[in-house]
Amino acid sequence: MDEDIEIINTQTRNEKIKNFFINNKNSLISILVIIILALIGYFSFEEYQSSKREKLADKYDLAVIRYEADNKYNVIPDLKEVINAKDKTYSPLAFYFLLDNDLINSKDEINNYFDILINDIGLDKKFKELTIFKKGLYNSDFSDENELLAIFNPLIKADSIWKPHSLYIMAEYYLSKNQMQKSKEFFEQIVSLENNNSKIKTKAQKRLRSSFSE
Repeated sequence: MDEDIEIINTQTRNEKIKNFFINNKNSLISILVIIILALIGYFSFEEYQSSKREKLADKYDLAVIRYEADNKYNVIPDLKEVINAKDKTYSPLAFYFLLDNDLINSKDEINNYFDILINDIGLDKKFKELTIFKKGLYNSDFSDENELLAIFNPLIKADSIWKPHSLYIMAEYYLSKNQMQKSKEFFEQIVSLENNNSKIKTKAQKRLRSSFSE
């Protein structure tokens, strides 16, 4: 008797499963098609991204080779194209190559490229902070107080390894403008920091003794 009941239950369960697939055939086929298309799209995109990065790498390498062969100014458009591609690896390489070799001079253009690296390419935190610091360092010779603070504040207000360096540049900036109280406050912030860069702290202490001792 029990065996008969078990057989009936099994047949009923199988019939329900069969009916489910029959009744939902179109929906199941649609889901399967969507999954297949999603997988094809994913792998196609990955292949496209890989191919794109290879082309950027070739463009950057070729530009460097041409530069070293004395075709200096012919490489500028290609390197700018690499920057604007917003690649995490090759955009910074192309930008710093242009900057270090004095191939771009426009302050606005240089700051625009800094902003691309900082905001648009998804740099890791430590590289993003380094780029912010480099932007501040570049601007420190000609920007006003508010502009410099706007650049350095993300480092000054965070627990960044570049915080003491940023404070030091601002302290020196105020000192050069004869804004002694502001300069002193920034030097004192450096000295009071925990886990501080010892060299920067020593320089700040020397500045406080030499420029602010009564």
